[in-house]
Amino acid sequence: MESSTRASLRRLWRIPAVVVWIGCGLLLSLVMALLQKLTARPMGAERQRWARWWMRGLLRVLPLRVKCHGLPATGTRLLISNHVSWLDIILIGAHTPVHFLSKAEVRDWPVIGWLASAAGTLFIQRGQAGGTSLQTQLTNALQQGHSLVIFAEGTTTAGDKLRTFHGRLLSCAIDSATPIQPVAIAYRQQGRADTIAPFINDDEFSAHLLKLLGSPRIDVELHFLDDLQPSAGNRNQLARKSQAAVSQALGLTPDSGAEVASELTTETAVERLKSAA
Repeated sequence: MESSTRASLRRLWRIPAVVVWIGCGLLLSLVMALLQKLTARPMGAERQRWARWWMRGLLRVLPLRVKCHGLPATGTRLLISNHVSWLDIILIGAHTPVHFLSKAEVRDWPVIGWLASAAGTLFIQRGQAGGTSLQTQLTNALQQGHSLVIFAEGTTTAGDKLRTFHGRLLSCAIDSATPIQPVAIAYRQQGRADTIAPFINDDEFSAHLLKLLGSPRIDVELHFLDDLQPSAGNRNQLARKSQAAVSQALGLTPDSGAEVASELTTETAVERLKSAA
């Protein structure tokens, strides 16, 4: 049983370190915003480079020991990942220049909105909830050279199973002729699935972060797998192939209880996207 005293001692230095690093992120966001106003040229590349630097620094403060297998593909990609925790975003963003998806309201949230904007998050308009509009936004982003990350399960898991990968949002890769790179993430302690990193069900963020900061070191396995070409099948076939690749990398049995949800309603797809973003 983990000692509460040891957990408290870990929080004693990790909490101030995280607060200071978030402060650095806010300052960096402010500097990038000012530079954007002072210069007429696009600063997307510089913004993403600094965002990756900040995320790598955050990983050093958090109790995570990351082992990366394979390499992020060069060029524009649609990354398809399993989803265990909000930490997935930090892990992927620290290793490759990508854009994440979020509902538009997040842009105006204090602190989080500033950091998300600085990291190049693509904000999806809730008022344009139709599938065609959403697919158009994603397709346009890929055509403009912005790699995207989609958590195709639509929700988080405890890391002990792999839910069905839904294919609806993969249409943007087919429409833009963008290769798909599956990504697999696993959190472990002493060779077993970690129970602290997963962020599931009704977990509250601050309580989860506090628990995480008191945790002993968590080993993270991050797999960047071989590309799938968008011509290799329709969106549901590509979803199944992505799921199989992630399943094999993690040594998990994929969810076989249901087919990839081609019948998923547009509204449900959008809601799942927003909950995963």
